[in-house]
This record gives sequence, C-alpha cells and structure tokens, in this order.
Amino acid sequence: MHILLTNDDGVHADGLRAMYQALSKVGKVTVVAPDGERSSISQAITLQHPIYHREIVFQGKNKAHAVSGTPADCVKFAVAVLFKGCRPDMVVSGINHGSNDGCSVFYSGTVGAAREGALLGIPSLAVSLDCRSLRNFVQAASIGVRVLRKLSVTETPGGTFFNLNVPDLASGQVKGIRLARQCRVPIHGEFRVRKDPTGRTYYWMTGRPPASGKETLSDSWLIKRGYAVVAPIHCDTTNYVFLNQTVSQKMEF
Repeated sequence: MHILLTNDDGVHADGLRAMYQALSKVGKVTVVAPDGERSSISQAITLQHPIYHREIVFQGKNKAHAVSGTPADCVKFAVAVLFKGCRPDMVVSGINHGSNDGCSVFYSGTVGAAREGALLGIPSLAVSLDCRSLRNFVQAASIGVRVLRKLSVTETPGGTFFNLNVPDLASGQVKGIRLARQCRVPIHGEFRVRKDPTGRTYYWMTGRPPASGKETLSDSWLIKRGYAVVAPIHCDTTNYVFLNQTVSQKMEF
C-alpha cells in the first residue's frame, strides 16, 4: 500500500512523525506536508501565489516534501506532480494537535486535506488527537492504523472520507472505537477585547468546545466519554430530503 501522509500542523509536527512511524509498518509512506502551520484553513487552495516545494530530511535518513501551500494544495500537488501516473492508495491527514470533531470539520485543514483526497477518488482518513496534557500521539497513531486497515478492505462510497478523533488518554485507556455521526452543535465563538501598543482596540477570537451533551451518541459526545470515534463524512452536502420534497411539490422560484 502506498500512503500519502499530510497534515495542517506542518512538516515538523510531532503528530505527523508519530503517524509516519506507525504507517511505515503498513506500507510505503510519502510525506507531503505544509512547510509551516496551516491550522483552521479548511480546504483552501492557493491561486494567487506560487507554490514552492523542497525535499527535507525526515525521521533520520528518510525524506519528506515540504510545500509552501495549504494541506489541500499538498494533496493536489502530490497527485498531479509527485505521483503523476501512480496515484497513492490512501490519503492520511494528521495526527492533528487538537480534536476535529463536530462542526470543526468545516474549519479544519486536517479534514480539508482528507476531503480533497476523497474528491480525487482516493480513500482518505483524517486523524486528530483531543490533546490535553498527555499528547499520546503514539496511541492515536496505533488506533489510526487499526482504522486504516479496516477501511482498506471496506468498500467506500464515492465522495466519502473518514474523520477519526482519539481522546488523549494513557495507553490502553481508550474504551474502544465507535462509528458515529458528526455533532451539529456549533463551536461557540467569543471575542476578547484588547489594546495594541498604539492604543488601538483589537479583538482576539476564542472558542469553546461544543456542548456535546445536547447530541448524545454523536462524535463529540462519545470522545468526551473515552471512545475513539470515526465519522463518515460525505463531500456532497446537498440536502436531498429538502430537494426531493421541493421537486415533488413543483416549487418554482
């Protein structure tokens, strides 16, 4: 199996290195990741600036590809340039430093890279660790490999990718791996008011985790209860129930 590994925390991130070590036991791994942090950039692509690429030493004698663009750029660049004529079997994005459950899937660069892979017709998995104090990336990587092995022999519907979130617990303390739907409770945005050195007012946006108790058995609800959670995410966001209803009612605008 040839795996394309990327992330949004940058090519030097600890989570990327942990995922690389675990995936290397499964197949050939090629790292193509941003040359710096690109968090919360979703599936943005670079159109107004050139994209630069260089090879760097990674994990001893191995090499990685550092790209000046976004996580989605990395996937596009790898498929169109580095792997031209030989597409990877799987795209893995992560391990992200911080969870990407619930509505975070709309903002996360980690998830955006997996979505890009799915749009290109490649089975894709996003992996995130709900970091607290332990930062147990090794356990998250091991769980990521378990999920990947299962997905590699499972027929995946076109345009679907998988979003894995792992609680940051001591080794062996994760209760299990569950499939679940995405929590729909929005991330609460708050703004702290501050003054810059010149006296001008500025605002720093912060956020709180979603109140997952409102949506039991969702990914956000389960991860807070010690489960690693896999949510199948579809690239087509059309509301087919509403669409079919309006079509049957012959609604016109």
